[in-house]
Amino acid sequence: MGTSGRSDSKRKRIPHDEAFKKLLQTFFAEFIALFFPELDKLLDNSDARLLMQELLVDVVGRQKRNLDLLVETKIKSLDAFILVHLEPQSRRQRDFAERMFIYFSRIFEIYRKKYKIMIPIAIFSANRAGEEPDTLEMSVPGHAILHFQFYKVELGRQNWRRFITSDNPVAAALLAKMGYNKKEEREVRAAYLRMILRLRRSLDDARLALIMSFADLYFKPDMKRDEEILREIQSEFPEEGANIMELMPTWMRMGYEKGMEEGVEEGMKEGMKEGKKEIVQKLLRKGFSHEQLAETLDISVEDVKELAQ
Repeated sequence: MGTSGRSDSKRKRIPHDEAFKKLLQTFFAEFIALFFPELDKLLDNSDARLLMQELLVDVVGRQKRNLDLLVETKIKSLDAFILVHLEPQSRRQRDFAERMFIYFSRIFEIYRKKYKIMIPIAIFSANRAGEEPDTLEMSVPGHAILHFQFYKVELGRQNWRRFITSDNPVAAALLAKMGYNKKEEREVRAAYLRMILRLRRSLDDARLALIMSFADLYFKPDMKRDEEILREIQSEFPEEGANIMELMPTWMRMGYEKGMEEGVEEGMKEGMKEGKKEIVQKLLRKGFSHEQLAETLDISVEDVKELAQ
C-alpha cells in the first residue's frame, strides 16, 4: 500500500514526538479502543493518568532521554493499577526492538514493586509500507533465553477507508498518517473534514482544535483543492459547512502562505477574499468582535471591517 507522497525533507521540521505526546495524553483511552480492542476489553481507563517523565539512560544511543508517555491505568481482572508505555516512532531504526526492551527493563526495574503488569506499545508513523519488527529473541539450541514482544500499530499500513465512519477522535487525527496513494489524497482530505464535522457535535473546542492541529501537521496544503472540498460540504450540509470553515483559520492560512511561495499571491488574494468575507460576516452575526476575528484570521482590524461590509 502506498503513502500520501509527502516529503518531510522538503518541509519544515515536524515536531512528531511533541505532537504524538499531546494527542495520546489527551486521547489515551480512545487510542487503545481504536487500535487494540481486545486490550481495551481488559482495561478500565476511566482513571488513567500520565505519570511524570522518567529520565532513562538510553544504552543503545548512549544518551539520556525523557520517557514521555507512561500511563497508569487499571486492569479489570485484578482490580489493580498497571503501566502502559507508549513510544511514538517516526523513523526506521534497525535496533528499535532492542531499544523497546531496554526501556521495558528500566521501567520494570523502577516500578516492579508497585505495578505487576507493564505493557509496551510502539506507534510507527513513518511513510512507508515495510513491516516493523515487534519482537526481540535470544536463545541457545534447545533453550529459549528471551522472548520479548511489544504491541504495535503501523499507521502507514492501515487502510484509511476502515476508519472514515468512526467517531473516534484519534481516527480523525491520524487519518493523514495512514496508507494512501497520491490519487487518493483528495478523497482522504474530504473524508477527514466530514469526520471533523461529526466530531464537533461531541467534543469541546479545545479537544477539537487539538485533533485538527495534529492532522494539519501532516496534510499537504492545497488551497484550490481544499476550497473545492469545503464548497462540496457546504452544498451537502449548508449549515454545517459554514461551521467547519469557521473552525479552520490556521489551515486556510497554510494554503494561503503556500500560494504566496509559489508566486501566485495576487490571484489567490482574490480567491480567498470571498471566502474570508463569508466567514467574517457569519462570525460577526454570532457575536465575535472585529478584534477577535482579526487575530483569528491573521488580518488587520481594518481588513475585517472591509470584509464585513
